[in-house]
Amino acid sequence: MKTATGIAIGMSVGLIAAASYAGTCGSSKSACGSEASSAQGQMINASFQAKGNIVETAVGAGSFKTLVAAVKAAGLADVLSGKGPFTVFAPTDEAFAKLPKGTVETLLKPENKEVLKSILLFHVVEGEVPAGKVVKMESATTLNGQRASIKVKGGEVMLDEAKVVKTDIACTNGVIHVIDSVIMPETRDILTVASEAGSFNTLAAAINAAGLTEVLQGDGPFTVFAPTDTAFAKLRPGTVESLLKPENREKLRSILLAHVVPGRVFADQAWKMDSAETAGGATLSLRAAAGTIIVDNAAVTIPDIEARNGVIHVIDTVIVPE
Repeated sequence: MKTATGIAIGMSVGLIAAASYAGTCGSSKSACGSEASSAQGQMINASFQAKGNIVETAVGAGSFKTLVAAVKAAGLADVLSGKGPFTVFAPTDEAFAKLPKGTVETLLKPENKEVLKSILLFHVVEGEVPAGKVVKMESATTLNGQRASIKVKGGEVMLDEAKVVKTDIACTNGVIHVIDSVIMPETRDILTVASEAGSFNTLAAAINAAGLTEVLQGDGPFTVFAPTDTAFAKLRPGTVESLLKPENREKLRSILLAHVVPGRVFADQAWKMDSAETAGGATLSLRAAAGTIIVDNAAVTIPDIEARNGVIHVIDTVIVPE
C-alpha cells in the first residue's frame, strides 16, 4: 500500500482498531522497546473527555471537512456514528490537499461511491486502540480485508506512509488519531498482481485455459498459493503443455483450485492452522518448518502479497491433488 497519488487515489479515512491487529513485536522488532516508547512520547497527545461520536467529533474539530464529506458520500456516516467502537486514523484537510488536483472531486461523485467506500474501509476495524498499543503493532486487518502496516521510523509512528501526528482524541464510540497523509489500499485483483510480477506466466496461462480468469478477477476474497514459473518447470516434461490442451481443462481446473482457499488467510494465521479447505473441495495440509510454511509438499517462499480481492503466497512447487 502506498500514499495516494492517482485518480483512484483518493480520499481515505484512516480507521484502524485494536481487535484485529496483526501482531505485536518481539524484542527484535523495530516498533518495540525504547524506540516505540520514544515514538509514543513524541506523538502529540490530545486526549480529552469524550463529548460526541467519531463523526460529531470530526465535524466539531473543524479540520476534517473533507474527511466528513467523504464519509457521508460513501454512506458510512451512520456506521461511524454507531455503537462501534472504532479507532480512526484521520487525514486532515491539509492531508487531502496533497492529493492530485481533481481527485477529491472525482471520488465524491455518486458513480464512484463504491471506490470511495473501499478506500475508507481500508482503515476501519472494529475495536479501540490507544496510542500506547499502536506503537506495539505491526499491522492491522481492516474492514475491506487488507492490512495496513504500522511501523516506527526515527521515533515517528507511520501508518503505511502516513505519519501519526496527534493521538487519543476520545469519542463516545472510539478514538481518533490524526495522520498527515491520505493512504489507500491495493486496487489490483489477484490475477493482475500475479501477471505484473513477471514470474507467474505459466500460472496465468493455466488460469486462462481453465476458465478461471473471471473468478480470480471477481470480488472474492481468495487466498492463492501461487506456483512460480520455476515451480511449473519442475513438473515432468510435457506436463504443462498437456494440461493446457482443451480436452484436459477439467483436470487443469481441479489442480488450480487446489491452490485456492476461500477468504483471506495471512501467513501469521496459516502458521497456526493444520489444514485448509480449498475452492475445489480438497484439503490442504499446513505446517511450519524451518521458519516457513509448508502447504502439502510446497514451501511458501514469499508470503502476504496483497490484492484487492485477496492475498497471494508464492510457493516453490505445484500442488497436485490426489
